[in-house]
Amino acid sequence: MNENIRIEEVDSVEKPPKARVESAPETFERQKDYLEGFLAQKPAVSAPSEPDSDLYEAVIAALKEIYDPEIPVNIYDLGLIYNVEINDGHAVVSMTLTTPNCPVAESMPGEVEMRVGAVPGIGDAEVNLVWEPAWSPANMTDEARLELGML
Repeated sequence: MNENIRIEEVDSVEKPPKARVESAPETFERQKDYLEGFLAQKPAVSAPSEPDSDLYEAVIAALKEIYDPEIPVNIYDLGLIYNVEINDGHAVVSMTLTTPNCPVAESMPGEVEMRVGAVPGIGDAEVNLVWEPAWSPANMTDEARLELGML
């Protein structure tokens, strides 16, 4: 038998003291919130489904950060985004690609879904890839045409 192990039998054990909860005094003031402004703030939602709402604008800004790998223009100005609908934090983006044989046909919708879903205030995002109407250079904004030397 090991000499370091000692067995002790007891008849009873003292109950541990109960935690005391005291109410806050009437003059209790909230301490400064040191995380205020540190965490991302959700945009104020006026009417999320309307194109002029802050949440809608935040989604459009996220779409403008995604660039076509073959053309140095973002997919929004390129005219690949046909529609954006937002209802109760659920975003549905209808988009197309320049051609059905586009090399990013498999990855681009996933990237759009990920970027839109990362916008504060969006709970989940869904991307519908559509081919009708077909994309044409007429869909591009003037900024995109200028960038590509088409103006």
